Amino acid sequence: MATCDVCGNEYDKAFTVTTAWGSGTFDSFECAIQRTAPTCAHCSCRVIGHGVEADGTVYCCAHCARHNGVKGLDDRV
Repeated sequence: MATCDVCGNEYDKAFTVTTAWGSGTFDSFECAIQRTAPTCAHCSCRVIGHGVEADGTVYCCAHCARHNGVKGLDDRV
């Protein structure tokens, strides 16, 4: 059995996620998100959707980007 890199749980259905910056073994998508998803620079939530990016900074939405002074980003509705 593999051991989750985040919570340490040993699980027979663990999986590996490979990204441009490395890989990890996880027992759930929740743990994979905690380790791999970026954090919004304004509200600190995990960005598990598309999010927005300005000058290399990731935000969960244009609203949060605007709160940090970014102009010209719009959420799609």
